[in-house]
Amino acid sequence: MSEEFKAALTKVPAVTLGFWIIKILATTFGETAGDSVSMSWLGETTASAPTSFWQGGYLIGTAIFGSVLAILVFLQIRATRFNPWLYWATIIASTTAGTTMADFATRSLGIGYPGGSILLLGAVLLSLFVWHRALGTISISSVHEPRAELYYWLTITFSQTLGTALGDWVADGPLGYLGSAVIFGSVLALLALAYYRTRISHVLLFWAAFILTRPLGAVVGDFLDKPLAKGGLELSRVGASLVLGIAIIGLILITRQKAAPTQPEQAA
Repeated sequence: MSEEFKAALTKVPAVTLGFWIIKILATTFGETAGDSVSMSWLGETTASAPTSFWQGGYLIGTAIFGSVLAILVFLQIRATRFNPWLYWATIIASTTAGTTMADFATRSLGIGYPGGSILLLGAVLLSLFVWHRALGTISISSVHEPRAELYYWLTITFSQTLGTALGDWVADGPLGYLGSAVIFGSVLALLALAYYRTRISHVLLFWAAFILTRPLGAVVGDFLDKPLAKGGLELSRVGASLVLGIAIIGLILITRQKAAPTQPEQAA
C-alpha cells in the first residue's frame, strides 16, 4: 500500500495544541451531557432516590450513548478519509458513553471508585496489549485500516470510562473539584514536558495524556454542574453542555485540523 493511499485512509487528526484543547472540552461536554441524561432526565443519584431507579438511569443512558457510539464508529470506519466533524462526534459519543458506564461501574456494581478505576484500568491495558499483539504498534499513525480503527475506538472508550471513574474518585476526596483539576492539569503539563525533553516513547506519552484529559474534563464538568453545597457552581447541565458544544464547533472551524501523518513514531 502506497504512502499516499495510506494517508488518504488516515482518519484521526494530527496531535496539535488545538487537538488537546478540543479533547479537554469534549471530555467536559461528555461529563455534563452524560449527567444530563443519566441523572437529570433518568434519575438523580441522591441518597433518597430508589436504588433500582438510578441504576436504571445509568444503564439506559449507557444504552443510548453506546448505540450512538456504535453507529458513529461504523461510519468512521466506512469513511474514506479524515473528517473532523465525524471524528469529534465519535469522540464526544465515547465520552458520554464513558460517563454513564463509569457511573454504573463505580456506583451500581458495589465496588466504589477504587474498584471501578482498577477494573477499568485493566480494561484499557488489556485493550492496548491485544492491539499491540495483533498489529505490532499502538501508534495513532497506524490507524488506517479497519482492524486498527476498531482497536483505537475500543481503547478510547475504555480510556474515557477510566478517566471518568478516576476523576470522580480524586474529586470525591479532600481536593475537591478545583484541586483535582489542578492536579490533573499539572500532570498533563509534566507529560508535555516529557514529550519535548525526554526520550520516553511518544506513543506511550500520548496515551497517558489521552487518558488523563478525561478526569480533567470530568472534574471540570462536575465543578460546573454540581450543587454549591458540594463545591460546584450548580449551573444547568443542559446549558453548560450547550456552551461547551458551541466552543467545540468554533474550535473545529478555527483550527482546520488535518489527518495525522502515517510516518512511524517512536516504537510502542
